[in-house]
Amino acid sequence: MAADLLAGSVLVVYLAILVALFAYGLDFLYLTFVALRTTDRQPPTAVPATWPRVTVQLPVFNELYVVRRLIDAAAQLRYPADRLEIQVLDDSSDETTAIVADRVASWRSQGVDIRHVRRTDRRGFKAGALAHGLGLASGELMAIFDADFVPQPDFLTRTVPVLVADPGLAFVQARWGHTNRDHSLLTRLQALSIDGHFAVQQAGRWASGRWFNFNGTAGLWRRAAMVAAGGWEHDTLTEDLDISYRAFLAGWRAAYVRAVEAPAELPASFNAYRRQQHRWARGSFENAAKHLPAIWHSNLSLGRKTSATLHLTGYGIQILLLALSLIYPVLLLLSSRTSFVVAPLTIVGVFNLTTLAPTLLYTVGQRQLGRRWAAELPAVLALSALGAGMMVNTARAALQALGGRPAVFERTPKFGLGAGRQDWLRLRYQLRVDPIVFVEAGLAALDLWTCSYAIAIGSWGVALYAGLFAAGLAATVGITVTQALRAAWAGRPSAPPAAPSPPARTERAAPPPAEVLAERSA
Repeated sequence: MAADLLAGSVLVVYLAILVALFAYGLDFLYLTFVALRTTDRQPPTAVPATWPRVTVQLPVFNELYVVRRLIDAAAQLRYPADRLEIQVLDDSSDETTAIVADRVASWRSQGVDIRHVRRTDRRGFKAGALAHGLGLASGELMAIFDADFVPQPDFLTRTVPVLVADPGLAFVQARWGHTNRDHSLLTRLQALSIDGHFAVQQAGRWASGRWFNFNGTAGLWRRAAMVAAGGWEHDTLTEDLDISYRAFLAGWRAAYVRAVEAPAELPASFNAYRRQQHRWARGSFENAAKHLPAIWHSNLSLGRKTSATLHLTGYGIQILLLALSLIYPVLLLLSSRTSFVVAPLTIVGVFNLTTLAPTLLYTVGQRQLGRRWAAELPAVLALSALGAGMMVNTARAALQALGGRPAVFERTPKFGLGAGRQDWLRLRYQLRVDPIVFVEAGLAALDLWTCSYAIAIGSWGVALYAGLFAAGLAATVGITVTQALRAAWAGRPSAPPAAPSPPARTERAAPPPAEVLAERSA
C-alpha cells in the first residue's frame, strides 16, 4: 500500500513535468510557425526631415581586448555629426581606462562628439552606468552597445527611421551577429542558439504581437519611453528584460529588425559561458517574480499573459529537465515493484515534442538566415546536449533568485577573438573553475546509471533521454576541466596588447535618401 502511494505521488509529479514541457514545446512550435509565415516582414520606416538627436552609450568594465574596436566602430557610425553624441561609460579598474582615454582623445581631435564618462563607484553595475549616462545625455534616442559589439556604420540610419515612423514604439531591437562563430565547437553552438533566438523567437514574438525584450545591446530606445517606464533599475541581473516589461506595462510597444545585424564576440571560455548563462537565467527568474503578478492582475488577454509567462520563465525548461533526471531512476525502480508505473513510462514519447520543437526552431533559424540548415543539423542536435548540460547551473540560478539576496553583476570576459586573434588562454580575465562541476559530474554518473538500467529493462524512451542528459553533463564537465588544464599549461596571462595607431578618419556620410531606406526596409 505504501509503495503504491509513493508510486502514485511520483507519477503525479512526473506527469506534471511532462505537461509543463509540452506547453513550452507548443510555444516553440508556434513561434517557429509564425516566423516562417512572416519571413519577409519588416517594420515600417519614415525618413525624418530633421534627424533626431541620438546618444550612443558604450558601457564598459575592464575590456582591454575589445574596447578599441568598440569605440572605433561607434565613432564611424554614419549619422549627421551635429545630431550624434557618444558616451563611453567606463567603470573599469585596469588598463582599459587608459585605452579609452586615448581613443576618445583621438576621435575628439577629429571632430567626433565623444565623452569619457567615469563614476566614483559601480553602484548598480551596468544599469547604474546607463542611468548615470542617461542623466548626462542630450539625445532623444539612446543607442546601446556592449563592449564586445562592432556596430555597422549604417546601424543608426537603418534603425532610427523605425522609431520615427511609429511614435508608440519604445525601442527597436536589431539581430546579433558573430565575429568568432567558427572559433570552436562551443562558439558554433552558441551561434546556433542565438541565431534561433533572434531569427525565430524574437521575430515570432514581434510578428504575433507578443511582448519581447530588448536584449541589452544592439538596440535603440526612445528616451521618453525609458522615462515613462521608470528608467534603469538594478534590482535584477537582467536590467534589459526588466525595463522592456516595464515599458510594455506602461503601454508602449516595440519593433524587431532582423535585417539589421550587429556582430559581437561569443564567449570562448566555458567558464565564461557558464557565468553568462547563470546571469541570464537568474535575471529571468528575478523578472518573472517582479512582473508576473502585475501581468496576471492586468487587463491583458489570457493569451498575452500566458505568452509573457512562458517568456519570462523560459529557463525553467532546464529545471524541468533536471527534475526528470532525478525522477527517472525512482520511476524505473518503482516499475519493477508496482505494475501501474510501467504504462506512464511509455508516454515519454510526449516529451519528444519538447526535444523536437527546439531542434526544429534552431534548424529553421539557420534557414531564415540563409545558412545551409541541413549541414548544421548535427550541431543543432549537439545543442540539445549542451542545453541539458546547463541544467544544474540554471537550477542554482533559480535557487539564488528565490533566496532574494542581492546579486553581483559579473561580466563575461571577452578577448577580441576573430580573424585577428584565435588564442585566448594566455590572456587576462581567466576565470576559475566553478565547483559546481562536481555536482554536474555526480549527476552525469546518475544519468549514465539510469540509461543503462533503462536499457536493461527495455525502457528505451527513458534510456534515450537519460543518455542525452549524461552526455550533456559529461561534456560540460569535460570541456571545463580541459580548458582549465590548457590554461594552466599555457602559463601566466600575457600583458595587454599595445594600443594600435588610430585609424584613418572616415567621414560620416549624410544619411541615405528616403528611397534607399525604403528599399532596405522592403
